Amino acid sequence: MPDTLTYRNEAPKLLPLYARALSRKGGRGASDITLPELSARLVGAGTSSPALDRFQAICGAPQTRHLPITWPHLIAFPLHLRLLTDKQFPLPLLGLVHLRNTITQHRDIGRGEILDLSVRLGAQERTSRGIEFDLITEAYASGRLVWEESSVNLFRQPAPNEGANKGKSAPPKLERYPNTLDVSAPEAIGRQYAAVSGDRNPIHMHALSAKAFGFPRAIAHGMWSKARVLALLQQQPDWQAGPVRVSCQFKKPLFLPGTAQLNWQTGTSGWDYQLLNAKGDAPHLSGRIDWL
Repeated sequence: MPDTLTYRNEAPKLLPLYARALSRKGGRGASDITLPELSARLVGAGTSSPALDRFQAICGAPQTRHLPITWPHLIAFPLHLRLLTDKQFPLPLLGLVHLRNTITQHRDIGRGEILDLSVRLGAQERTSRGIEFDLITEAYASGRLVWEESSVNLFRQPAPNEGANKGKSAPPKLERYPNTLDVSAPEAIGRQYAAVSGDRNPIHMHALSAKAFGFPRAIAHGMWSKARVLALLQQQPDWQAGPVRVSCQFKKPLFLPGTAQLNWQTGTSGWDYQLLNAKGDAPHLSGRIDWL
């Protein structure tokens, strides 16, 4: 197994990694692509910074003694980018689609705790849409696993003639839940979230740069949408403390500026939630919260 790239106290700088990302890879058929075993770790990562305060303001998260559930994802983002721009990684970074994200928090993480983070490429699967692969992140405090994440990404590359004679199936009927809140996504939220997360994908930054990738306007980061949803749900009176798993599937893009509806239902073992469009008839994302 290849050696793990190790960084101490400070994550790799993002600017050189984005310079790598501008060099597109390609030219190989789907059958030739096998993702390598790549991993990286950051030892001694701080969890409190001015960026955390800005993140909480951008996502509407209350100021507490504990970290927002998605914050370790942002700390690990430079490690994600380091693996996805490695010379051994055969896919272009630009154009990857974030399909699903699942975070398991084994206990609340205190603001100011020191974490050791590890990131690795996980399972790879060939689907009708292309190549799906998992990016796995783990956070340890004093040697104990306190937080872990699975992020499934897609490289679009349909198999030749696959589905050519098949019509598109109708989407499943949208279920509506009893609780709803309005959500606003300002035009600048993509740039604001990029400033604290480091995720400066052009599709999130400005309408002009998004059009170069086929979008009529910039779209919200999926992880901002998830963080905003969690910030609102955690302020509900029935929210439970303790270990929790939050899964999410990203669906239709949320164009900026835009409005949406957070729609959810509570239950004894967990909650179902979805972020719907302004009309309430199509989902931007949907997911489940389970207390462990």
